Amino acid sequence: MSKVLQATYHDGNLVLDEKLDAALEGKKLTLILVEEEFSSQSELEQKERTRKFLEWAQKYSAKLPPDYRFDREEAHER
Repeated sequence: MSKVLQATYHDGNLVLDEKLDAALEGKKLTLILVEEEFSSQSELEQKERTRKFLEWAQKYSAKLPPDYRFDREEAHER
């Protein structure tokens, strides 16, 4: 499952703007944090671009095996 959520960082905690589904209880989640810094004029436009980017990133992300390790030297040999 992939979902884009808004949250506020306060006193060392992320406070979500909405509750997560109870089915996620106890599951490990991966977060991608994108700080919002908008001017009042372009706030909606920037939010839309951020939302589209996150949707694109989720669409083209691939699951890697837990033991996967990137090897720069091996990648450059090709």
